[in-house]
Amino acid sequence: MFGLFKKSNDDKPSQPGPFGRFQLQELVNSGGMAEIWLATDSKHKSLAIRRLHPQLTSDSLSKKRFLQGCEVMQKIPDHNCIIGYVEHGKIDGRLYCAMDYVEGANLKELLARHDPVLLENVAQIILDMASGLEHMHENGFMHLDFKPENVIVTRNGSVRLVDFDLAQEIPEEPFKLKKNPGTPNYMSPEQLSGQPIDQRVDVFAFGVTAYELLTNEQPFPGDASAEILNCQTNRTKFKTPRQLNPDLPPGLEKIVLKCIEANPDKRYPFFSMLMHDLKTALYV
Repeated sequence: MFGLFKKSNDDKPSQPGPFGRFQLQELVNSGGMAEIWLATDSKHKSLAIRRLHPQLTSDSLSKKRFLQGCEVMQKIPDHNCIIGYVEHGKIDGRLYCAMDYVEGANLKELLARHDPVLLENVAQIILDMASGLEHMHENGFMHLDFKPENVIVTRNGSVRLVDFDLAQEIPEEPFKLKKNPGTPNYMSPEQLSGQPIDQRVDVFAFGVTAYELLTNEQPFPGDASAEILNCQTNRTKFKTPRQLNPDLPPGLEKIVLKCIEANPDKRYPFFSMLMHDLKTALYV
């Protein structure tokens, strides 16, 4: 089973069967915008097929984001820490994207159940997440929705980044987003407050995710954007990673703290610099 996703709870779920040259085998997730299937192609190779919900075929914003995610995947060269792109298009009026099939679960699920794979592979997971984002940035794109839910961890502890619907080209100068979709707990202060952003928002989101992985707590908890922003900027109740997990190497804590600085100018400007420090701190 494609363990990244939970089963759909739809009253009338889609049924297995032919879809163009693909055979849909099992519905493994149905989210707000799309459903994901375990499928096989004409050569019986296993794939993951993501399809836009039929009720959204006339929704211009949903179609635009879906296609944008497909096109970003297509433009980024293959990398072992990013889900592999196969093709995208339209079959029977439904937009779809075919991707590599992997055995695994998303990081959010693994954190919730304290899965042993995290403890056994924590250093490699952190390095792989940073490596995937570094590859994206080096090829001109920022993710803009990096969070545990969009990180697949395979059974052997390797990582695949997924969901590029919100990804955009890295700007020459910080710019304001016309809309501000995403998950507030992983957004940087400048994004939450509607200020100009650039690729350093991914650095912040990486830092929040790494903090959560290392401590099993979120650095800036809250149920609303204003509450989260207040935690990010005031930090009166903020705990450093080593306060929650004294076994962490001081060098690794220093890296995480630099990533989640409220002021983007104090963060790592590039993932290449972050990767260098990570490898030093983790003795890689």
